[in-house]
Amino acid sequence: QVHLVESGGGLVQPGGSLRLSCAASGIDFRINAMGWYRQAPGKQRELVAAITSGGSTKYPDSVKGRFTISRDNDKNTMYLQMHSLKREDTAVYYCNLAHDFYCSGSGCYGGDLDYWGQGTQVTVDS
Repeated sequence: QVHLVESGGGLVQPGGSLRLSCAASGIDFRINAMGWYRQAPGKQRELVAAITSGGSTKYPDSVKGRFTISRDNDKNTMYLQMHSLKREDTAVYYCNLAHDFYCSGSGCYGGDLDYWGQGTQVTVDS
């Protein structure tokens, strides 16, 4: 049974940084592509970073150069380092599998999944 716990969110000023963590259990973590998703109020959930089992990473243009996804397979943990945060980054951030992700044009897509953890709130405001 998949169990995902996100942490590290909070209130940060524009231009600031945060590091999110995701602890995963119930899956063979090291063989799965994983992703960070976010959902802002009134908007659909979107994929903001993906990492393959081999460590290749993909980002939509909206966060490219500001966000960095990484994983520690020995700890079944994934991270999202966020820099130069903007107000439009405000959302609840979730981690999950990303076995169906793809990137096209300026966007990345995926996350047709039934299970989601509780997420962690990121608020960018002065």
